[in-house]
Amino acid sequence: MDAVLLPGFVGTTLPGWVADRLRGGLAGVCLYGENVESLGQVQSLIWQIRQAKPDAIVAIDEEGGDVTRLHYSEGSPYPGAALLGRLDDLELTAVVGRAVADDLVFAGADLNLAPVADVNSDPRNPVIGVRSFGADPDLVARHVAAFTRAHEAVGVATSVKHFPGHGATASDSHLALPVVDVPLDVLRARDLPPFRAAIEAGARTVMTSHILLPQVDPVNPATFSARILGDILRRELGFAGVVVSDALDMTGASGGIGIPAAAARALAAGCDLLCLGTGGSPEQLDAIGDAVVREVEPSRLADATARVAALIDSLRGPRTRPVSAQLGERLDRGFAIVEGALPHPDAVIVVVETTANIAVGLAPWGPAAAGAPVLHIAAGDPLPADLAADTPVVLVAKDVHRHPDVAALADVVRTGRPGSLVVDMGWPSGPVDIATFGASRGVGAALVGWLMDQGWRGWH
Repeated sequence: MDAVLLPGFVGTTLPGWVADRLRGGLAGVCLYGENVESLGQVQSLIWQIRQAKPDAIVAIDEEGGDVTRLHYSEGSPYPGAALLGRLDDLELTAVVGRAVADDLVFAGADLNLAPVADVNSDPRNPVIGVRSFGADPDLVARHVAAFTRAHEAVGVATSVKHFPGHGATASDSHLALPVVDVPLDVLRARDLPPFRAAIEAGARTVMTSHILLPQVDPVNPATFSARILGDILRRELGFAGVVVSDALDMTGASGGIGIPAAAARALAAGCDLLCLGTGGSPEQLDAIGDAVVREVEPSRLADATARVAALIDSLRGPRTRPVSAQLGERLDRGFAIVEGALPHPDAVIVVVETTANIAVGLAPWGPAAAGAPVLHIAAGDPLPADLAADTPVVLVAKDVHRHPDVAALADVVRTGRPGSLVVDMGWPSGPVDIATFGASRGVGAALVGWLMDQGWRGWH
């Protein structure tokens, strides 16, 4: 049952109960603003998630613009959908989509709960508004497709939302169950074109909306409607990927019935991956499991589990090298690389901090400055205690053999952890696997690019 669940949790480190559920088969987690303090902290958090389950889905709402999680403390540096739609420059939308995707690659997330495909046809809409590319279906479709292609080309999966369209509501499904009382023909002409365009652009998942469309299904909100998810999304639009529920802690889904009942209804109707919202607990997941056993056909659970497993497999595929690595892609021609020095695909980068050169000062350096996830230790310290004994590492330091403690650690790593490499980003004076002859951010990006070219997957 856990294999179709995507809970949230409280805090900026991984709770023990989440780690236990991940090791037991939980599909993944969804991160929210409250889980993020800084890029380095969220990289460390996602590293903890991957230690518990290497192929865990890490989902996040990073729409660009007003809705941001990675930049929750300082605000997103990118324009949002409404402004991009007004500019109507598809190349710019693609650039922003790529930049947002690169941010997620740097952090380690692999499923973006974006873009918003809702056509904002009601100017009173309290929850969509500037999150939408506009009020014209064709314009929204063009820009949703451009944003989707930019993400999927990098390897970050998209979740196009909120099917079959939340743009005509005058209430917020976080707080109530909105009603969109229009016939199916209106939906086909106004609300469905952006979703169709996103599916054709390669979107791997589609997120549902908690809205009632009485002329399509008079009883069930879209998240609970087999008519909407099966007949329209699957058969009419031809979507074969994963259907993700919007957060089930929202009033539009669980108000009056509770999250376990909402989860069972969503799964039975055709949702495959259940986003539970913030503040999860083991007791909540157990209650959901009990409700699903009572109310969902085993064949439906098996189908959802298979679809989520296929999504996870697709997320393990190769990614396009991020832009920051491309900036230094030719620098690795100057590296000294020992023949046969190859990183283990899942090696963890460990950076050893030594006394800074006075002329250099405390400027950021190496793969961390390039945005790659790393663990930091001080010269003389052992490897982090929570790093499993058989985990290969890429040990990065400057002037390794000018620092006896670092040289000794390098010997331990090379002999005791198969698949590890030792990288000297200073002027090498002893045996190392790679020497970069410099440690600037650009050289750090080139190093990470070289590692990725050799099959390293640690960036994500």
